[in-house]
Amino acid sequence: MRDGFIKAAAGTPKIRVADCEYNAEQIIALMKEAAEQGVKVLALPELCVTGYTCGDLFLQDTLLQGAEDALSRILEETSTLDMLTAVGLPVRCQNELYNCAAVISKGRILGLVPKNHIPNYGEFYEARWFTSGEGLDSSVTLCGQYPDLYSSQLFVCEEMPNLTVGVELCEDLWAVMPPSTHLAALGATVILNLSASDEVAGKSAYRRQLVAGQSARLVCGYVYADAGEGESTTDLVFAGHNMIAENGALLAEKRFDTGLTVSEIDVDRLAFERRKMNTYDTQNTNWVRATFSLRAEETKLTRPIGKNPFVPEDHGDRQARCEEIFTIAALGLKKRLEHTRASCAVVGLSGGLDSTLALLITARAFDMLGRPRSDVLAVTMPCFGTTSRTKSNAQVLAERIGADFRTVDIGEAVRVHFRDIGQSMDDLSVTFENGQARERTQVLMDLANQRGGLVIGTGDLSELALGWATYNGDHMSMYGVNGSIPKTLVRHLTAYAAEEAQEADPQLTAVLRDILDTPVSPELLPPKEGEIAQRTEDLVGPYELHDFFLYYAIRWGFGPRKVFRLALAALEEDYGRETILKWLKNFYRRFFAQQFKRSCLPDGPKVGTLALSPRGDWRMPSDAVNTLWMRELETL
Repeated sequence: MRDGFIKAAAGTPKIRVADCEYNAEQIIALMKEAAEQGVKVLALPELCVTGYTCGDLFLQDTLLQGAEDALSRILEETSTLDMLTAVGLPVRCQNELYNCAAVISKGRILGLVPKNHIPNYGEFYEARWFTSGEGLDSSVTLCGQYPDLYSSQLFVCEEMPNLTVGVELCEDLWAVMPPSTHLAALGATVILNLSASDEVAGKSAYRRQLVAGQSARLVCGYVYADAGEGESTTDLVFAGHNMIAENGALLAEKRFDTGLTVSEIDVDRLAFERRKMNTYDTQNTNWVRATFSLRAEETKLTRPIGKNPFVPEDHGDRQARCEEIFTIAALGLKKRLEHTRASCAVVGLSGGLDSTLALLITARAFDMLGRPRSDVLAVTMPCFGTTSRTKSNAQVLAERIGADFRTVDIGEAVRVHFRDIGQSMDDLSVTFENGQARERTQVLMDLANQRGGLVIGTGDLSELALGWATYNGDHMSMYGVNGSIPKTLVRHLTAYAAEEAQEADPQLTAVLRDILDTPVSPELLPPKEGEIAQRTEDLVGPYELHDFFLYYAIRWGFGPRKVFRLALAALEEDYGRETILKWLKNFYRRFFAQQFKRSCLPDGPKVGTLALSPRGDWRMPSDAVNTLWMRELETL
């Protein structure tokens, strides 16, 4: 439960139709199994106490009394479990019969939620037995208790207010206006769906889309528990298609099986996203609120936590995403080139990853415009730290792309400048480094002026987060195509371009792969024995870690403790606890200290879910203090 994680489960017991005693035994066993696994919120299928396929037996008092007796037994034998459970059964009220979810915890019935939309088409005949609960506001006597029978009920955890549960049943999700929409607007962060959806070919894909899509629309966790083995197969088969989704992402899924489907829903993450969205509607209409209590415990995480959250894990998804990003970035630059009527684009080409990606995007923009790639001027500017490897790669890359290529050795110009300001060539200080970076930017800007062109920025999102850019040097451009692309994704985009060029231009593939193998470096310090002496990740930390921190700390607003916990879950085997903590502290120090560089960024396209443009995603005062964040880090 700590850090907003709540372990939730969808359970499908193996049942017998109309055998309430047997079904109660199976439900109790499944609830106890769930509790042993640390589950705090459990959804069971629609009408699982009786079986969904009882037909006209639903009208008989014997079955209805058997269901009530079974629920009494379930309440008694699970009263010590630290868990909220929604279990399905028929409930009588004022000569009507309702298909209900009984929401129970520690021996109490917290409330009864009736099904609103009663299907009566195709293979479904529910209107023959059940009445819609829409608009119903009543209470009943059940198992010696007096629960509310009302569809607009919320169940709120006292220890964790962001855990607010709403319930709907099966067809309710398929309806034009699902009750879950209203419940989420009232504040429900987790929706439980008790379902008995029969299985036919192709239906599972549609059902999956519904569950994931509803969780995305409502910015909620969605737990879908489906009827399975034991239901009557006279005309239908039930597959126990259980799913857990969170804000559009499917966390866990099981089909053609009984038992538990378990994952963790991050309710604090959902609450953060809702706070950000000023279009997320809230309502204050009539509703019933019931509270329940859970012990605060550490939740063992089993949900997928990728090492590279900006990069899709599936190869097919990754390839499609790379193509999409190239297209979005190139379209942004295409528009800027058209609007400014630029005669050319000027790219400073270092032989490193970022400038390589900028050149690839620029070339694509010129293809979209129907203009020759020779209108792209690629400029390499060797100086004191340049190695033959990066210089050669820059030239070969420009030639394979078809860009106009030019070498401007800035060494003498920098020496003159250093003499003018009294900077010693032996003093390898920040002035020594930044003087070279600013000279390169001046060359690019002046060449653009000569040709009536635009300087294309090469700095990426990770560098912006860390402030790893020379102010008024590589920090500045006329349009920054990489500005919202993190370093880990820059690498995958370059690898994608290499793979795509394999057959048509193996030489281009070869140079791109060598660039991928080159250490990330600004090359501002003299080489050692001809090799790169200055490795960025030795100085600021591994970009894999920083991109992970950036995603969870800024995209999702998590505090340092939670970011650290997730980083340990995903990356501890690769880096170790102390290394992760060291660079996490460095991330927060640099992120706060370097905001002034982000406050005056050049324009550039947003291509993903996060950008740090002061005109887009991120607004932060440059003199904000990091005391609270650093204090939390010191407790780890």
